[in-house]
Amino acid sequence: MRALCDISIMTAPSTEKSDRTDAEAAEEGRVWAEFERALTTEDDGQAAQSHLAAGRPIHYRDDRYPEAIVREWPDGRRELVHRDAAGHVTTVRRL
Repeated sequence: MRALCDISIMTAPSTEKSDRTDAEAAEEGRVWAEFERALTTEDDGQAAQSHLAAGRPIHYRDDRYPEAIVREWPDGRRELVHRDAAGHVTTVRRL
């Protein structure tokens, strides 16, 4: 499945130890699950297409490449990228 969306400003749930309760952690998990469900079932790709039309790349997950994020450029080039905890993006390989 290919979900088109610009995820360049999104951050994943923190894996750092915190003072959160189990209930808070469970609620965060439910929120992320709902968010991911909405992306794959309700996203029509219009925002992603708008980014491409404006000359900006989009980033998305593709089940064929579970180890990385796909970055697609307006000219159609695609590459796998990895984003570290500090937000630095590294190109893994071109597709």
